[in-house]
Amino acid sequence: MLGDELNAFKAVVVNGWMLFKDKATGQQRSEYLMSLHAASEQVRAIDFANVDPKICFRGLKGVSSPRPTQCIPVAPILSFDKSDRRIIAGREVIDSLESESNLAAMPWDDFEHLIRELFEKEFAHGGAEVRVTQASHDRGVDALVFDPDPVRGGKYIIQAKRYTMTVDVSAVRDLYGTVHNEGANRGILVTTSAFGADSYDFAKDKPLTLIDGPRLLHMLQKHGYRSEST
Repeated sequence: MLGDELNAFKAVVVNGWMLFKDKATGQQRSEYLMSLHAASEQVRAIDFANVDPKICFRGLKGVSSPRPTQCIPVAPILSFDKSDRRIIAGREVIDSLESESNLAAMPWDDFEHLIRELFEKEFAHGGAEVRVTQASHDRGVDALVFDPDPVRGGKYIIQAKRYTMTVDVSAVRDLYGTVHNEGANRGILVTTSAFGADSYDFAKDKPLTLIDGPRLLHMLQKHGYRSEST
């Protein structure tokens, strides 16, 4: 945060956890004993050379176990601003898929709703919410994921490309820019076709995930659906 010269971060979430032996079972457990959410301007206003850590933690409204030595857990903090005018009601599409369905031939809006449903299933175990946005015509944000998991969670941007041709690297660059503009943790680009080597090179070491046609079909099959990508 202190080295964030581009002002890319809007907030910081810190969750402290501890491994310990549960006295009731003798088994090893891990629990969150402290959690803190602070806006970027709050962090930048702190003089870390002269601050009292405990007073600072309380001043930032951090929550902690009342008795850390007894490992009494607290609920980790992770909140999202979900007041996005682009969000619309989702439609059920995925259960109507037939084994011979060609994803690349689907109406583009059906494909976007299908991707939303698929990622709802992918994130279902962690209590994440997946919201589809209003018509983007293959531009901008097609879906938003709000994952409350304190370790891997955050806000994800999903773009869905119902293509038969290789996705150009410019689409991957655009997604990277959208991730920054949206203040998201990760961008996911899903296509019915493929990505070139230049796209994978650009996405390397960046908060981007590229899902091509075969991987998309694998995800569908994992949840009991069969189809074709091209």
